[in-house]
Amino acid sequence: MTIRVLLADDQALIRAGFRMIIDAEPGFEVVAEAADGREALGLARETRADVILMDIRMPHMDGLEATRRIGADDDLAGVRVLVLTTFENDDNVVLALQAGASGFLGKSVAPQDLLHAIRVVAAGEALLSPRATRALVGRFLDHLGPGTPSAPALDDLTERERGVLMLVAHGLSNADIAARLYVSPLTVKTHVNRAMTKLGVRDRAQLVVIAYQCGLVRPGDALPAE
Repeated sequence: MTIRVLLADDQALIRAGFRMIIDAEPGFEVVAEAADGREALGLARETRADVILMDIRMPHMDGLEATRRIGADDDLAGVRVLVLTTFENDDNVVLALQAGASGFLGKSVAPQDLLHAIRVVAAGEALLSPRATRALVGRFLDHLGPGTPSAPALDDLTERERGVLMLVAHGLSNADIAARLYVSPLTVKTHVNRAMTKLGVRDRAQLVVIAYQCGLVRPGDALPAE
């Protein structure tokens, strides 16, 4: 099965470099290129690409707004956004995760890491560096103003769903969580999906942000003992 990729970046040279890497790999295909967020949104609807490599800073409509609109469009529920950033400590990365991005990559990423990232998000997983994500979310929450909307409450989650959410926020995969809890990866996936439904999100990355926003996990917390 071919993974279909849409490139969204206002720099033609960067798009050309990514296209060369992606098109040279069996099982990958660049189906379109966009120079701004508005064009990316239109091409997402037209091509139904599996993964969009989305720059944040673009003219006309930036990558944040384009990601929000993609995330709000039920017709694009199967389209995954992977944010590209020059500065991985940019607060905009957290905003992109909140908006529905499945993860983020620095533009200096190695070719094999880029291809791995595309595979991961195309499979429906989140691509998050736990250390980078904790630092980003922690700083972002420190800067939240009093008028910032709060995250969804966790009251509707079962005790097991809260425990799984905590482990997701620490960057563990379904297989890692299953090993810690002595259950099957399918059971973990069910808990994760139920948590996403109850919290009104469609992506694992948004679960991580919510876990930090609600205080379930805090920057610097150690992984709970088994």
